[in-house]
Amino acid sequence: MRIALGIEYAGWNYAGFQRQNTARTVQGELEQALSSIAAQPVSLVCAGRTDAGVNATGQVVHFDVTNDRPDRAWVMGTNTKLPPDIAVTWACHVDESFHARFSARARRYRYILQASQHRPGILQAGVSHYRGEYDVAAMHQAAQILRGEHDFASFCGADDESRSTNRLLHFIEVSRHGPYIVFDIAANAFLNHMVRNIVGSLLMVGSGERTAAWLQEVFVACDRNVAGPTAYPNGLYLVDVTYPASFNLPRREYLGPLWLD
Repeated sequence: MRIALGIEYAGWNYAGFQRQNTARTVQGELEQALSSIAAQPVSLVCAGRTDAGVNATGQVVHFDVTNDRPDRAWVMGTNTKLPPDIAVTWACHVDESFHARFSARARRYRYILQASQHRPGILQAGVSHYRGEYDVAAMHQAAQILRGEHDFASFCGADDESRSTNRLLHFIEVSRHGPYIVFDIAANAFLNHMVRNIVGSLLMVGSGERTAAWLQEVFVACDRNVAGPTAYPNGLYLVDVTYPASFNLPRREYLGPLWLD
Protein backbone atom coordinates (compact mmCIF):
# COMPACT_ATOMS: atom_id res chain seq x y z
CA MET A 1 0.00 0.00 0.00
CA ARG A 2 1.08 3.57 -0.63
CA ILE A 3 1.11 6.33 1.98
CA ALA A 4 1.50 10.06 1.34
CA LEU A 5 2.74 12.42 4.06
CA GLY A 6 2.97 16.18 4.52
CA ILE A 7 6.30 17.22 6.01
CA GLU A 8 7.75 20.41 7.45
CA TYR A 9 11.34 20.94 8.53
CA ALA A 10 13.98 23.49 9.36
CA GLY A 11 16.78 22.74 6.95
CA TRP A 12 19.76 24.50 8.52
CA ASN A 13 20.90 21.42 10.47
CA TYR A 14 20.87 19.15 7.42
CA ALA A 15 22.87 18.61 4.24
CA GLY A 16 19.68 18.87 2.20
CA PHE A 17 16.66 16.60 1.86
CA GLN A 18 18.17 13.76 -0.18
CA ARG A 19 19.67 10.78 1.59
CA GLN A 20 23.49 10.75 1.77
CA ASN A 21 25.85 8.14 3.16
CA THR A 22 28.19 10.61 4.82
CA ALA A 23 25.91 13.42 6.02
CA ARG A 24 22.75 13.98 8.04
CA THR A 25 19.72 14.64 5.82
CA VAL A 26 15.98 15.11 6.20
CA GLN A 27 15.25 12.00 4.13
CA GLY A 28 17.60 9.92 6.27
CA GLU A 29 15.89 11.00 9.50
CA LEU A 30 12.41 10.40 8.06
CA GLU A 31 13.22 6.97 6.69
CA GLN A 32 14.72 5.87 9.99
CA ALA A 33 11.66 7.04 11.93
CA LEU A 34 9.15 5.59 9.47
CA SER A 35 10.97 2.26 9.32
CA SER A 36 10.58 1.99 13.08
CA ILE A 37 6.82 2.64 12.91
CA ALA A 38 6.33 0.36 9.88
CA ALA A 39 8.56 -2.43 11.30
CA GLN A 40 10.11 -2.73 7.85
CA PRO A 41 12.55 -0.69 5.72
CA VAL A 42 10.97 2.44 4.23
CA SER A 43 12.25 4.33 1.19
CA LEU A 44 10.81 7.78 0.42
CA VAL A 45 10.04 9.70 -2.77
CA CYS A 46 9.63 13.47 -2.33
CA ALA A 47 7.98 16.26 -4.30
CA GLY A 48 11.16 18.36 -4.37
CA ARG A 49 14.71 17.72 -3.16
CA THR A 50 15.60 20.84 -1.21
CA ASP A 51 19.23 21.90 -0.76
CA ALA A 52 21.29 22.20 2.40
CA GLY A 53 19.88 24.94 4.64
CA VAL A 54 16.54 25.15 2.80
CA ASN A 55 13.33 24.79 4.81
CA ALA A 56 9.87 23.40 4.06
CA THR A 57 6.36 23.84 5.40
CA GLY A 58 4.66 22.01 2.53
CA GLN A 59 6.92 19.14 1.44
CA VAL A 60 5.09 15.98 0.30
CA VAL A 61 6.50 12.44 0.25
CA HIS A 62 5.21 8.95 -0.45
CA PHE A 63 6.36 5.44 0.40
CA ASP A 64 5.16 1.85 -0.03
CA VAL A 65 4.71 -0.62 2.83
CA THR A 66 3.14 -4.01 3.45
CA ASN A 67 2.50 -3.38 7.15
CA ASP A 68 -0.44 -0.99 7.39
CA ARG A 69 -0.99 1.58 10.12
CA PRO A 70 -3.81 4.10 10.66
CA ASP A 71 -3.14 7.59 9.32
CA ARG A 72 -2.94 8.86 12.91
CA ALA A 73 -0.11 6.43 13.66
CA TRP A 74 1.87 7.58 10.64
CA VAL A 75 1.63 11.14 11.98
CA MET A 76 1.77 10.85 15.76
CA GLY A 77 3.96 7.77 15.96
CA THR A 78 6.51 8.99 13.44
CA ASN A 79 6.78 12.37 15.15
CA THR A 80 7.83 10.67 18.39
CA LYS A 81 10.80 9.22 16.49
CA LEU A 82 11.85 12.40 14.69
CA PRO A 83 14.16 15.22 15.83
CA PRO A 84 12.30 18.38 16.86
CA ASP A 85 13.09 20.26 13.64
CA ILE A 86 11.26 17.74 11.40
CA ALA A 87 7.54 16.98 11.69
CA VAL A 88 4.87 15.00 9.84
CA THR A 89 1.81 17.25 9.46
CA TRP A 90 -0.65 14.85 7.78
CA ALA A 91 -0.91 11.31 6.39
CA CYS A 92 -3.16 9.84 3.73
CA HIS A 93 -3.55 6.40 2.14
CA VAL A 94 -3.35 6.82 -1.67
CA ASP A 95 -3.58 4.49 -4.63
CA GLU A 96 -0.48 3.47 -6.56
CA SER A 97 -1.14 6.01 -9.31
CA PHE A 98 -0.03 8.75 -6.90
CA HIS A 99 3.61 9.82 -7.11
CA ALA A 100 4.90 12.62 -4.88
CA ARG A 101 7.17 13.95 -7.63
CA PHE A 102 5.56 13.06 -10.96
CA SER A 103 1.93 13.68 -9.95
CA ALA A 104 2.72 17.22 -8.78
CA ARG A 105 1.37 20.01 -10.98
CA ALA A 106 3.14 22.93 -9.30
CA ARG A 107 5.57 23.79 -6.51
CA ARG A 108 5.54 27.05 -4.60
CA TYR A 109 8.52 28.58 -2.80
CA ARG A 110 8.91 31.65 -0.63
CA TYR A 111 12.20 33.38 -0.01
CA ILE A 112 12.37 35.65 3.05
CA LEU A 113 14.99 38.33 3.35
CA GLN A 114 15.63 40.73 6.22
CA ALA A 115 16.97 43.99 4.82
CA SER A 116 18.61 45.79 7.74
CA GLN A 117 21.95 46.98 9.01
CA HIS A 118 21.85 44.64 12.00
CA ARG A 119 21.71 40.88 11.64
CA PRO A 120 18.66 38.95 12.92
CA GLY A 121 18.79 37.24 16.31
CA ILE A 122 15.76 35.05 16.91
CA LEU A 123 15.25 34.47 13.17
CA GLN A 124 18.93 34.12 12.29
CA ALA A 125 18.41 30.65 10.76
CA GLY A 126 14.95 31.31 9.31
CA VAL A 127 15.62 34.32 7.08
CA SER A 128 18.52 35.53 5.00
CA HIS A 129 20.16 38.83 5.88
CA TYR A 130 21.19 41.53 3.43
CA ARG A 131 22.30 45.05 4.29
CA GLY A 132 21.27 48.01 2.18
CA GLU A 133 18.15 49.47 0.62
CA TYR A 134 16.11 47.63 -2.00
CA ASP A 135 13.42 48.93 -4.34
CA VAL A 136 10.69 46.29 -3.94
CA ALA A 137 8.49 47.76 -6.68
CA ALA A 138 11.37 47.65 -9.17
CA MET A 139 12.11 44.02 -8.30
CA HIS A 140 8.46 43.01 -8.61
CA GLN A 141 8.09 44.73 -11.98
CA ALA A 142 11.32 43.23 -13.35
CA ALA A 143 10.33 39.76 -12.11
CA GLN A 144 7.29 39.70 -14.38
CA ILE A 145 9.69 39.18 -17.30
CA LEU A 146 10.12 35.62 -16.04
CA ARG A 147 6.45 34.59 -16.12
CA GLY A 148 5.37 31.94 -18.59
CA GLU A 149 7.14 28.99 -20.19
CA HIS A 150 10.78 29.74 -20.97
CA ASP A 151 14.31 28.38 -20.92
CA PHE A 152 15.65 29.16 -17.42
CA ALA A 153 19.25 28.11 -18.14
CA SER A 154 20.54 31.47 -16.84
CA PHE A 155 19.20 30.56 -13.39
CA CYS A 156 20.16 26.88 -13.36
CA GLY A 157 22.75 25.55 -10.91
CA ALA A 158 25.80 23.75 -12.25
CA ASP A 159 24.82 20.49 -10.52
CA ASP A 160 21.41 20.22 -12.18
CA GLU A 161 20.86 16.96 -14.04
CA SER A 162 17.61 17.85 -15.82
CA ARG A 163 17.37 16.98 -19.50
CA SER A 164 15.66 20.30 -20.22
CA THR A 165 15.98 23.72 -18.60
CA ASN A 166 12.51 24.78 -19.82
CA ARG A 167 10.04 25.48 -17.02
CA LEU A 168 6.59 27.06 -16.71
CA LEU A 169 6.62 29.86 -14.13
CA HIS A 170 3.03 30.50 -12.99
CA PHE A 171 3.61 33.64 -10.95
CA ILE A 172 6.25 35.61 -9.08
CA GLU A 173 5.59 38.37 -6.58
CA VAL A 174 7.90 40.55 -4.49
CA SER A 175 6.48 42.33 -1.45
CA ARG A 176 7.66 44.07 1.71
CA HIS A 177 6.50 43.39 5.28
CA GLY A 178 8.32 45.81 7.56
CA PRO A 179 12.04 44.94 7.34
CA TYR A 180 11.28 41.71 5.46
CA ILE A 181 11.20 41.30 1.69
CA VAL A 182 9.31 38.24 0.46
CA PHE A 183 9.75 36.60 -2.94
CA ASP A 184 6.79 34.33 -3.72
CA ILE A 185 7.21 32.09 -6.77
CA ALA A 186 5.36 29.10 -8.24
CA ALA A 187 6.20 26.93 -11.24
CA ASN A 188 5.47 23.49 -12.60
CA ALA A 189 8.96 22.48 -11.44
CA PHE A 190 12.26 24.11 -10.50
CA LEU A 191 15.86 23.66 -11.57
CA ASN A 192 18.66 23.30 -9.04
CA HIS A 193 19.18 26.67 -7.25
CA MET A 194 16.64 28.29 -9.62
CA VAL A 195 14.78 30.28 -6.96
CA ARG A 196 17.95 31.44 -5.22
CA ASN A 197 19.55 32.44 -8.53
CA ILE A 198 16.47 34.43 -9.53
CA VAL A 199 16.45 36.17 -6.14
CA GLY A 200 20.15 36.95 -6.43
CA SER A 201 19.60 38.63 -9.79
CA LEU A 202 16.52 40.53 -8.62
CA LEU A 203 18.48 41.88 -5.67
CA MET A 204 20.92 43.47 -8.11
CA VAL A 205 17.94 45.24 -9.69
CA GLY A 206 16.52 46.22 -6.31
CA SER A 207 19.81 47.71 -5.16
CA GLY A 208 20.02 49.85 -8.29
CA GLU A 209 23.16 48.08 -9.46
CA ARG A 210 21.33 46.69 -12.50
CA THR A 211 18.15 47.47 -14.44
CA ALA A 212 15.12 45.49 -15.59
CA ALA A 213 16.57 45.66 -19.12
CA TRP A 214 19.69 43.90 -17.81
CA LEU A 215 17.53 41.13 -16.30
CA GLN A 216 15.85 40.66 -19.68
CA GLU A 217 19.27 40.32 -21.33
CA VAL A 218 20.37 37.81 -18.71
CA PHE A 219 17.19 35.79 -19.20
CA VAL A 220 17.49 35.46 -22.97
CA ALA A 221 21.23 34.75 -22.81
CA CYS A 222 20.59 31.31 -21.25
CA ASP A 223 23.98 31.58 -19.58
CA ARG A 224 24.37 31.20 -15.80
CA ASN A 225 27.65 33.14 -15.89
CA VAL A 226 25.94 36.43 -16.73
CA ALA A 227 23.27 36.29 -13.98
CA GLY A 228 23.52 37.50 -10.39
CA PRO A 229 24.96 35.53 -7.46
CA THR A 230 23.08 32.71 -5.75
CA ALA A 231 21.12 34.01 -2.75
CA TYR A 232 21.72 32.48 0.69
CA PRO A 233 19.80 29.21 1.34
CA ASN A 234 18.41 29.85 4.81
CA GLY A 235 15.63 32.21 3.70
CA LEU A 236 14.10 29.68 1.29
CA TYR A 237 10.93 27.65 2.06
CA LEU A 238 9.05 25.06 0.02
CA VAL A 239 5.54 26.08 1.10
CA ASP A 240 3.16 24.15 -1.15
CA VAL A 241 2.89 21.39 -3.73
CA THR A 242 -0.23 21.20 -5.91
CA TYR A 243 -1.76 17.87 -7.00
CA PRO A 244 -4.91 16.97 -8.95
CA ALA A 245 -8.00 17.16 -6.75
CA SER A 246 -8.78 13.53 -7.58
CA PHE A 247 -6.11 12.40 -5.10
CA ASN A 248 -8.05 14.12 -2.30
CA LEU A 249 -4.96 14.99 -0.29
CA PRO A 250 -5.30 17.01 2.92
CA ARG A 251 -4.63 20.73 2.66
CA ARG A 252 -2.84 22.26 5.62
CA GLU A 253 -2.92 25.99 6.28
CA TYR A 254 0.41 27.12 7.66
CA LEU A 255 -0.27 29.05 10.86
CA GLY A 256 3.03 30.86 10.99
CA PRO A 257 4.42 34.38 10.68
CA LEU A 258 2.92 36.88 8.27
CA TRP A 259 5.30 36.07 5.45
CA LEU A 260 4.32 32.38 5.46
CA ASP A 261 0.53 32.72 5.77
